Amino acid sequence: MNRFAISFALLALAPTLSFAQATSTAPAPSTSPVADAIRASLTNYSKNMTAAADAMPADKFAFKPTPEQNSFAHLSLHISQSNYAFCSKIGGVAAPEVPKLTDADSKDKLVAALKTSFDFCSTALAKVDDSHLAESMPLFNNQNASRASIILTLARSWADHYSAQSMYLRLNGLLPPTAQPAAH
Repeated sequence: MNRFAISFALLALAPTLSFAQATSTAPAPSTSPVADAIRASLTNYSKNMTAAADAMPADKFAFKPTPEQNSFAHLSLHISQSNYAFCSKIGGVAAPEVPKLTDADSKDKLVAALKTSFDFCSTALAKVDDSHLAESMPLFNNQNASRASIILTLARSWADHYSAQSMYLRLNGLLPPTAQPAAH
């Protein structure tokens, strides 16, 4: 009976001991969860948005869903320009001088510009932490915004622009990167 009681007690305590061991090896919580979140979003959106631009055929970069809407080329330029504007503000670094591109430039140039803008964001956001989220700076039309507000605007911008890219791709019979079947 004694052996049975000891065995039962050990079995009953096993999950508790296992849980205690698992929690002791968990990483410490982030001291900059907002900055870490925007960097994680950057990784995902950079991959998906450049893949979406790569997926659009070169002859469809002039495509507009309606005459009033922007072309896919213009959307690509706008994403690049937004990346430079927002990431430079958030990171507190000047955006580099980049060649002036137009909607008429080749797909290769526009996709390269998009990739370069995301590379800049990676560098600009690398050392950002949450200690200056309340810092105010001019954004548009000399209206001030906090660094936190600009981070949220950048995240919304990426979501909006990727959804637009996805719509343009679907209207041309193509699946956006995040809708592709999983590789086995």
